[in-house]
Amino acid sequence: KLGDGRLDVVSRSHDEDKWMVSLMPDDASPKFFLYTRSTKTAQLLFLARPELEQYALVKMSSHVIDTSDGEKLVAFRTLPTGVDPVKLPMVLLVHGGPWARDRWGWNPQAQWLSNRGYACVMCNFRASTGYGKRWLHLGDAQWGATMQQDLTDVVAWAVKEGFADPARVAIMGGSYGGYATLAGLAFTPELYCCGVDIVGPAHLKTLLQSTPSYWKPMKKMLSLRVGDVEADEELNQRCSPFFHADKMVKPLIIAQGANDPRVKKAESDQMVSAMHKIGTKVEYVLYSDEGHGFARPANRLDFYHRAELFLAAHAGGRSGSAEADMLAGSTAQILDPATLQI
Repeated sequence: KLGDGRLDVVSRSHDEDKWMVSLMPDDASPKFFLYTRSTKTAQLLFLARPELEQYALVKMSSHVIDTSDGEKLVAFRTLPTGVDPVKLPMVLLVHGGPWARDRWGWNPQAQWLSNRGYACVMCNFRASTGYGKRWLHLGDAQWGATMQQDLTDVVAWAVKEGFADPARVAIMGGSYGGYATLAGLAFTPELYCCGVDIVGPAHLKTLLQSTPSYWKPMKKMLSLRVGDVEADEELNQRCSPFFHADKMVKPLIIAQGANDPRVKKAESDQMVSAMHKIGTKVEYVLYSDEGHGFARPANRLDFYHRAELFLAAHAGGRSGSAEADMLAGSTAQILDPATLQI
């Protein structure tokens, strides 16, 4: 037995006798082994993140949740240690894609949020992969509709279970998760106390119109799965948060990479500008040397520090201190919404 965790085969020798396998616990570093089938023995090769061995990490639990329309979805919950799991501040962490999935196992964002005192919930809403074609295609043309309702149902479950405080539920995510954050604040503003949007699209028609050239072969698939928002303006306005800025009254932070080829800076610009015009305050941070997400360590640390300060102010968790040398070299710029050129 290699230990508790999720086991995956990484690679195999041509004769199938030797396998490289990974073991993913939920509360320790991923481990890699060389497994020899003929002798049924395993040799530990290395730990992916050996520095984690000195820390006490928390467990993640899996749950199957009934949706309001009779479907079932899988969710993962990570709770902070040392406190009663009753009416905690919660962060609903929405994965990107949306044609991707969350998995059980060690997750750095879940560990970070639980360390800051939040219950962290992730879920595989419809359109997520890994649960068959039916679940995948139940999300076709359902951005802002049943896909968003799944998130609403997860929040309702968390509140009913008693571990989430309904007055302190935040929503956070990147790419599609950023869209879901904007949609959550636009379509169900009563549900969330604040939102953290990372490179999320706000206007689906302009998103598809600005697809990079290397996406052209999959443009038809995008139109089928997102919906034909380029031809159907009613659909576009119904599911694009940009057109519902007047309902977005809860605190929001938007983080954007200036060189993002997928969700261009114009997506965040127009969302921030729309909210500014109606008098809603939004914190807008731009990283001048980043793309679709944040790759440079200084920028990642800068963003997560800003996010935890924002969450602490509006959802009531705690925040850590940031040493100046950790953030040195970050290209973060706080943009004034009044100066944006739309």
